[in-house]
Amino acid sequence: MISVWSDDGDDGDRDKMKTKNNKQWFEDENFWINYAPIMFDDARWNEAPAVAGHVKRIANLSDGDSVLDAGCGLGRISTELALLNLKTTGVDIIESELQAARESAEAEGLTIEYLNADLRSFSRKEQYNCVINLYTSFGYCDTQEEDLLILKNMCDCVKKGGTFMLECVSRETAILYWTPGEEFERAGYKVVTHFEVRGAWEGLLSQWTLYPLNADLNDHKTKPIVDHVFTQRLYSAAFLRDKILSFGFSDCQVWGDYDGSPYDQNAKTMLLVAKK
Repeated sequence: MISVWSDDGDDGDRDKMKTKNNKQWFEDENFWINYAPIMFDDARWNEAPAVAGHVKRIANLSDGDSVLDAGCGLGRISTELALLNLKTTGVDIIESELQAARESAEAEGLTIEYLNADLRSFSRKEQYNCVINLYTSFGYCDTQEEDLLILKNMCDCVKKGGTFMLECVSRETAILYWTPGEEFERAGYKVVTHFEVRGAWEGLLSQWTLYPLNADLNDHKTKPIVDHVFTQRLYSAAFLRDKILSFGFSDCQVWGDYDGSPYDQNAKTMLLVAKK
């Protein structure tokens, strides 16, 4: 599970959110160089074609329709959307990830527009048949105001009659799948995670520590290769649904998965599907 943040965190926690250039952690290229292979392992890449297929089906898109992948990262979903004959644009704040995405598109012989932009300021009003923000790419800003500005900007990009899809960890799914942490091996590292609840489930603080694969974690002298604390604010599905409706949508459904299953105690994720 990706970590989460609360306004209730103390200043010490907030300091860990900043880089030396006083940027928020998700703006730091070095973070993504270290952690992208951990977050986007083979399982995540292998599921991308199915996710893209669900997007095209749920949004009732036809060949040539336009899609904006907001927070596209390495182009995991953007590439698959383009392979489904959709006119695809990907936006992300990390240039190195966009460059990797462009190289993937070129290797596939695809034309995908990749833009280096901050979703707090990016907006193309009513330009896309569908806008997506998937795999918990929402809720990491220092303030709720910034989070909601991103949400509004994404919603504004949807054409009349279009679809907006948001999939991320919610307050409910964080509680449902709560774990204090785990240890596993991935991408040549031994990974140790630690999670803490903040406030009344307003957020979770998350720590990801990478060790050499042969590290003895019982030896107190063992030092990590890299250690990072990062967060995501937790929103309830109802709160986000109501916000999206206030941004000009006529309907917003809350699903527990891409198959349209109920958002209940068996939900695998939170998927909001809104129609304008």
